[in-house]
Amino acid sequence: MPLDLPYDEPTVLGAGVVKRPARLADGRELIYYDDPDTTLGPDRAVDARELDPRPATATMRQDVLTGDWISVAAARQNRAFLPPADLDPLAPQTPTNPSEIPSRYDVAVFENKSPSFGPALAAATGAAPAGENPPEGLDDLQQLGLGRSRTSVGRCEVVCFSPDTAGSFGTQSVTRARTVIEAWADRTAALSALPGVEQVFPFENRGEAIGVTLGHPHGQIYSYPYITPRTARTLDSIERTAPTLFQDILDFERAGERVVLEGLRWTAYVPFAARWPLEVHMMPHRQVADFAETDEAERDELARLYLMLLRGVDRLYDTVPTPTPHDADASHGASGRGAPTPYIAAWHQAPVHVARDTYRLHLELTSPRRAADKLKFLAGSEAAMGAWIADIPPETAAARLRDALEGVQL
Repeated sequence: MPLDLPYDEPTVLGAGVVKRPARLADGRELIYYDDPDTTLGPDRAVDARELDPRPATATMRQDVLTGDWISVAAARQNRAFLPPADLDPLAPQTPTNPSEIPSRYDVAVFENKSPSFGPALAAATGAAPAGENPPEGLDDLQQLGLGRSRTSVGRCEVVCFSPDTAGSFGTQSVTRARTVIEAWADRTAALSALPGVEQVFPFENRGEAIGVTLGHPHGQIYSYPYITPRTARTLDSIERTAPTLFQDILDFERAGERVVLEGLRWTAYVPFAARWPLEVHMMPHRQVADFAETDEAERDELARLYLMLLRGVDRLYDTVPTPTPHDADASHGASGRGAPTPYIAAWHQAPVHVARDTYRLHLELTSPRRAADKLKFLAGSEAAMGAWIADIPPETAAARLRDALEGVQL
């Protein structure tokens, strides 16, 4: 699903970030985003690898009991699993490491090799062959029926925050964080313009307890052919309450005791009905549907506040819990203040074509870590029934995080 862009021409984006489009050997898009103070030159190496053809676009099947669509992406079974640093597929290529990125970079974004959602059509650029049953719009996908399937049209991209082989978003500099935010905004706009895409979702999984298979500092962007179940429920809540629901929530939280970090344009808080032992939401003070709608001042402030929040999260506990199959509460690993905490950082954005003036961009950062040596696992009530039981009062969690944030420095 190539974009109509001049791949040989760089573009200057906000904050002085330079965008340099390229291609991988199998035709997948690769985009470099250079920091404003980059030490890199303008040239980028050509990807000279001989790669297998890209896998066919996956198929999704409908669960008729819920209406949910389940993408069946068998090619993902072969993805890398915790490789050693010298074989890191997200590091710049070397003679001994034929990784996915040919040149050294600041930030790089590329199409996933084994995506859950892929191109609708084959193309001369090497796009994967597609199935013969693409979705026919939201009305088609909202119908219910036994045995319904469609091609998993969409896009999955990998966002590399750094060429380093270890770290996370929170370990980056303010300048680098700003570059990543610019890349999120740029990719959100580009992916939203692709045929068949209904929602764009940037996120970062951090830590083996979450299921991360690569230690390299990176996130992902999923572009779905439908409105996700979580977003659909929120849209229903907006319909049942008021079009100002997100602003009402922000006003409610800013007047309470669960705020953990506040700027001129963003506020982070532990929500009133937090599900997870560590759960923090961050929301802009004005209505913006997605990253592409944020302005320069909002992106600048977010780079600093988001880094502060993530570093505060890492100061909450002294040890890294690594439970074994026989002891869910066992703890093994490094000790010391600031040990990494596993989390999912989910940036919820408005659907591409609906609710743009009511659904607000916001972060939901969640961690299963309920103590220094304990993790919360989703068992019967949560996993089977979706009925949550919280372990820590949100007010207590907010107070702990505020204490941890006091020592954060950028």
